[in-house]
Amino acid sequence: MRSRATAPRETTAPPETTAPRAWAKARFTDGRSPGRARRTGVLLILLALASAAACWLTFARWLPSDGERYQDYRAAEPCSSDALSRGDTDCLSTWHLTVQKTENRTAGKESVHDATLTYRDSWRRTVHLDGSGPLLERLVPDDRVTATAWRGEIMVLGKDGVRQDTLEAPRDELQMNAAAGVLAGLLAAQCLVFGVVRLVRPLDHEPLTWEPYGRWLLFGLVGVSFAVGLSAVWTGLPWGTVPLVAVPLAACVALWFRLRLRPRLRPRLRPRLRPRG
Repeated sequence: MRSRATAPRETTAPPETTAPRAWAKARFTDGRSPGRARRTGVLLILLALASAAACWLTFARWLPSDGERYQDYRAAEPCSSDALSRGDTDCLSTWHLTVQKTENRTAGKESVHDATLTYRDSWRRTVHLDGSGPLLERLVPDDRVTATAWRGEIMVLGKDGVRQDTLEAPRDELQMNAAAGVLAGLLAAQCLVFGVVRLVRPLDHEPLTWEPYGRWLLFGLVGVSFAVGLSAVWTGLPWGTVPLVAVPLAACVALWFRLRLRPRLRPRLRPRLRPRG
């Protein structure tokens, strides 16, 4: 008996209403879920708030405090006999101390530049200096040094006309403080933008992803902040120039990375619509 031939079925595309579902299903199979993306977005926003708080503390508290301390130190005068008798520490007092021992070594990332000082065999203290020279490398036990103290801390050691600051001495290097504050503000902006995008578009937040744009942007912000800060220190520019230069430069770096990395960004995954058979 000859079998009856069957007519082939027509291939029809799925209705248009199923396309978004297919797209969403393809995104789930790609390892991304809206819940995970939103949780990441919330964490990024919390991190942005913490960075913004650090930025505010830097410019509202840290910078004014260090600047005021430096100005007070510059304006301090030698202590009078009356001030010493009253125990006034807001002036510069001079003490003649004896070197008990020194420690001056650098091993890898660890640097130790210390001098242990004594006074009349009843007082002993170790001070940390800002490097090996010019004074510390010359000191040997039983040397006599002149110490300048301010507000209860030794600021400078001197011997035979050679002076060296300790780490307690205030420095006019507020530019690096400003660079740290600028970096905190830039990180707050990056985390906020990346977090909000994940809340609004949990399945489609490209190109604001960690790889490659987010990672390179983070490195760029760190480099810009500290490069501008160090340049301001070396050139003697006031700390107020750091945010004025670093913020526009960081915006240019972000745009440059965006344009440069655009061809490398992963293309959006489009679902394959199979014909019904």
